Amino acid sequence: MGVVEALYIFNERNTIILEHVYTGRPPSASIVLPRFLSHPAPQPPFIHLPNTSPPVVVFSIIQDGLLFLVPSSTATEPLLVLEFIHRVADALEDFLGSPLLASKIESSYDVVVQIVGEMCDAGVVCNTEPNALREVVEVPNWMNSLLGGFGLPSTPPALGQRPNSPFSGGISNTNTSSAGSALPWRRSNVKHTSNELYVDIVESLQVVLAPSGRPISAFANGTIAFTAKISGVPDLLLSLTGPGGRSSMRHTMALPCFHPCVRLARWKEHPGELSFVPPDGRFVLAGYECDLLPDLFSSDAMNGKIPSPNLVLPATIEVNGSLGREGNELEVRLLMSSKNLTGASSMTTSNVARNSPFGGLSSGSASGSTTSTTGVPALEDVLIHVPISPEVRNVTGIRSTKGDAKFLPTEALLEWRISTREASGITNTGATLRCTLVGPVDEADDMTNGTKGLSLTTNIYDYDDTIDGSYQGLDGHASNNHAPGQSQTGARPDVTRVEKNATLMPQAATLSFKTRGWLASGIKVDSLTINAKSSKGLGAGVTPYKGVKYHTVSRQGIEVRC
Repeated sequence: MGVVEALYIFNERNTIILEHVYTGRPPSASIVLPRFLSHPAPQPPFIHLPNTSPPVVVFSIIQDGLLFLVPSSTATEPLLVLEFIHRVADALEDFLGSPLLASKIESSYDVVVQIVGEMCDAGVVCNTEPNALREVVEVPNWMNSLLGGFGLPSTPPALGQRPNSPFSGGISNTNTSSAGSALPWRRSNVKHTSNELYVDIVESLQVVLAPSGRPISAFANGTIAFTAKISGVPDLLLSLTGPGGRSSMRHTMALPCFHPCVRLARWKEHPGELSFVPPDGRFVLAGYECDLLPDLFSSDAMNGKIPSPNLVLPATIEVNGSLGREGNELEVRLLMSSKNLTGASSMTTSNVARNSPFGGLSSGSASGSTTSTTGVPALEDVLIHVPISPEVRNVTGIRSTKGDAKFLPTEALLEWRISTREASGITNTGATLRCTLVGPVDEADDMTNGTKGLSLTTNIYDYDDTIDGSYQGLDGHASNNHAPGQSQTGARPDVTRVEKNATLMPQAATLSFKTRGWLASGIKVDSLTINAKSSKGLGAGVTPYKGVKYHTVSRQGIEVRC
């Protein structure tokens, strides 16, 4: 296993603001940066630089506009270094505040040096937990500055330690000295006046639908965020269940990743059960990926029993192009689901009342109080993006039954935004947006549209009263009344125009929204219990308040092909 040799942090102007060397003699920041920037943007997470002495592999991330670089001249596990850089950025943000700015690092250089020094020692990653760092990193405040100005100690002696005096004889009590917490992710002597436990499960959708509406791919990336504001050292057990019960959790929560506090042996023996001692405060307990489509490589599918896709979404969109007489009109429809979605991770008041392990859990904290009576969760911040072809000069006649729509020429994008209040009033018939796409100017448009619908011809008509009929009937041309855009051959020019306008129609559209009280994967929190035997410092008869929330987010995650 390799080591972390140095850490370089650059500001938005690529000026070095921190250069910390852990071990060895790595190339300096002034040598690494130009060679790193010589690669075309966006740079990959790690780049090999053979022209340095010694040759190194540079690992990089960008957070809040700051560039973090870590060079390594030995064989190193890439994920280890990248995770270390992310934890350094998170620790700096935790101490200095969000967003992480270069001015904050420069003004708190003494704190930053302590943080980066504690997180890695001689190139070996050691202490990266925020709770453990807060016990060893001294953060100056106004009281410390005031006492230091008078020559008084700014921090009191550790609990159990005796101050040095002439009568102590140099004897110190080493058994009662402060040794820190035995758990690196939890601070020692945690005290809270109100004991609370909160579980937030957030899923982000990534769905691709064919023009017929059949799903091509559908995934939900979930995150289980946990907030522990409880005294002592609690031992918790969080039980999860899915649409097929606990036995299906191993397949429902595919590719799981856990916080170091989770006992992996318990999860392997009993999938769906998370046993852990939580850190103090808010943290990410676990992450997972869920495939919302049936497994085509399962035993049933291999035997010919291929299940049909049963993907249920609260809303989707439908794009219809090449409408109108000239085929230049576009229609986008927002369709609400008519199916009952209450069975997919929507906890109601009756469920909470029957669930005895959730003592003290209110219905508002369970479902977010946004689940409608029809079983379809209420949508929030609905946003539809329709990429427009660069050949489109303008989009005119924009009209929508709900929300506001506008064309963004600089981004070649048609944006339709529906507020939460308007989205709650959309019925099963949905909402409609219609507009007209104006294509590039060609010679036919110059002859027709450029003269406001008047066709200029070079025919010369002479008056001759010897011919039956009026002079407009000469040559059989002027007597025919043609609509604009048509000629003597009938509708042939309109067909040509429709074919040209078909190339202006969009190829896809995306739907973004947020909803509470519903998860696409169907995962639910079955219970959250405290093991009183293994917990310490909680106090007898203390029942913490517990709450659960479900969130589903689609950040352009539902894509409909046209």
